[in-house]
Amino acid sequence: MTLIVETVGPAVSVQDGGRAGGLGQGLSRSGAADRQGYMAACALAGAPLGAAALEMAGFGGRFRVTDPCRIALAGAPMRATLDGAPLEWNAVHPVPAGAVLDIGAAEEGVYGYLLPGGGVTTEVELGGRGFHKIAGLGAALTAGDVLPVAPDAEPDEPPMRLPPGLAATGPLRVMPGPQTDLFTKADRARFADTVFTRSPRANRQGVRLDQSGAPFSAGAQLSRVSDFIAEGDIQMTGDGTPYVLLADCQTMGGYPRIGTVLPVDLPRIAQALPGAEFRFRFVSVEEAEALWRSDEAQLADLTRRREPLVRDPRSMGDLLSYELIGKPLDD
Repeated sequence: MTLIVETVGPAVSVQDGGRAGGLGQGLSRSGAADRQGYMAACALAGAPLGAAALEMAGFGGRFRVTDPCRIALAGAPMRATLDGAPLEWNAVHPVPAGAVLDIGAAEEGVYGYLLPGGGVTTEVELGGRGFHKIAGLGAALTAGDVLPVAPDAEPDEPPMRLPPGLAATGPLRVMPGPQTDLFTKADRARFADTVFTRSPRANRQGVRLDQSGAPFSAGAQLSRVSDFIAEGDIQMTGDGTPYVLLADCQTMGGYPRIGTVLPVDLPRIAQALPGAEFRFRFVSVEEAEALWRSDEAQLADLTRRREPLVRDPRSMGDLLSYELIGKPLDD
């Protein structure tokens, strides 16, 4: 089975759960920018963690499958139609062979996910299939690409959806790190009191945060020895501007970090549009550990939350393919 890319947006790529264990060799985990959105697609399709999906930043494209399968749509809601009929987002849908799937612009957020069948099965490189531009692994998708897809493990499962959860609000939680104490107590308090604005300067490496106050500097700001950095770190550049590092961040850096955004809150930064406002709240290591949940536990929770997708018969192009009249009940 294959997925044919007929047209595609400028920032669509294959992404999965990332490449673990490469930090010591200079390879960041990368993978889906919004891990929660990606895992929602896996849960909807009944696919395992690590199944490769299409990550669509801002805009999708036009796609066609060569065999019947299901497709899961999750992450940032985007306008989606199948042969012209609208599709619900955060749901999994049956797709007949040859049907045209159009994914338009994001209606909110940045990163949407399309997981076909059993996942995309492009070549595995260094333990993953995801596009990692900095490392030179994989490539962004272009029109005409033909992607292999694994067989759907549950091709006859009825359509399912994920009901909307409570939208996360409040400050983003930050765990202190080994360099937090380089910033004075007054600067840490000012950081927590500041309202930051998501800058237009952002990509899969990180997001710049703007603010109108004085810059945030640490002792020996420009003379520190480089050491390991990771996704979620809040790094202060030489001019005292904070950047929240994302999936494709570098693995070494010398700019000081005031703390690390907890994984549970990091998707809010990844999905934020320019102009979105954020505040931060420092939490203890103990509170951060209590909030941590493994990918496996999160996937299990999402799977339990699924519910049947009730479709409107007036919009069902495949209505006649269903057996609408069953055998009579015995008296």
